[in-house]
Amino acid sequence: MNEGTVPAESKRISIILKVYGVYCLITAAAVLALVALVAIPLAQYGVALFRESHDVTLTMTLTIIQIVTSVIAAVGYVAFGVLVLKNRRRHVAQIAYALLGVGVVNLILEIMLNGFGDNLIYDGVRLVVLLIISATIDPTLITERQLQRKLRDMETEEAAEAGTLGRAKGDRGFIELDFFNLFWVFVVCCVLGLIIETVYHMVVVDPGVYQDRAGMLYGPFSPIYGFGAVLMTVALNRFYRANPVVIFLVSAVIGGLFEAAVSWFMQVGFGAVAWDYSGSTIFGLFPDPIAILFGGRTSTLFMCMWGALGFVWIKFCLPWLLKLINLIPWQARYSFTTLCAILMLVNGVMTLQSLECWYQRESGLPPTSPVEEFYAEHYDDAYMQHRFQSMTITPEDSARAA
Repeated sequence: MNEGTVPAESKRISIILKVYGVYCLITAAAVLALVALVAIPLAQYGVALFRESHDVTLTMTLTIIQIVTSVIAAVGYVAFGVLVLKNRRRHVAQIAYALLGVGVVNLILEIMLNGFGDNLIYDGVRLVVLLIISATIDPTLITERQLQRKLRDMETEEAAEAGTLGRAKGDRGFIELDFFNLFWVFVVCCVLGLIIETVYHMVVVDPGVYQDRAGMLYGPFSPIYGFGAVLMTVALNRFYRANPVVIFLVSAVIGGLFEAAVSWFMQVGFGAVAWDYSGSTIFGLFPDPIAILFGGRTSTLFMCMWGALGFVWIKFCLPWLLKLINLIPWQARYSFTTLCAILMLVNGVMTLQSLECWYQRESGLPPTSPVEEFYAEHYDDAYMQHRFQSMTITPEDSARAA
């Protein structure tokens, strides 16, 4: 067998890469040893600090996440160094891809905590090295992925021509529960839910008065309806031919519990109250037992609304939505969806961070990091009150209140 036909996996890794692998192994092992030494006292200090002040700030949260991702990266670099020394090209390429993702997260966290500067050089160089290694260490892996992508595109084209694109195969339900379908279910229902809630408020709650009911920092999105729709789709996918009563009851229970859980999370985490059904009654005759049981976080009326929405959703809206989703040209469905998912993820992260910084300002805590200063400057209290008109931040109602 000549050199041109030698499998990539059997070729020896260069001495330069092996030296780099040894460097990664030693430095990562040192990081893990250091973390092991300080883990117990650090955890004890963190628990004591929380008990004394309850001031769990965004900076503290991001620092903890950075420590965790640094430990994950260290474990990955130990494995990377071992695999390089063992000449496992394919596995080296695979772990390099994984380390790229962790490295990007660490880089973003570093920017948030310490801003732009010389602190980014080391992490940036490591990312460039990983990118080069992942692209060159095992060319056959890239070829295989290209072939898999072509095969997937062929299957997608055939399904599009047959009119079955997005449909579940066999008896697995109505819709294929893949990321593509579920993401667009989330997006469309974020918008539809916001429209329904806005109209309901203008017609029933406060006739003629418009109130912005948006739940994200940017765009006409109310994520509770998006997540609720995804939850309903997953739960009811196999029930789309079931008895309407069964669909209604399952939807009512799932929707009510989900609404109560979101309300609890918002209040415990941020002291935020976006809805409160305390004092609700059944036809004005007696107090609503569901509202009492869940402390106003959901009610009988809204559980029934969730039940009705679940039935309408699985019987009528989901088939229509699948047709709408399939209007996206199949040639661009994955790349376009990936781009939109990244933008939605950024929007979601910024929403949570802006709420956290709003909470800190309401608690009288000054900004302590570049990311907190950014939100204080660009998303101050006036902006947040205008954007989230249905929401109030009350720090003393949260679990972090002293």
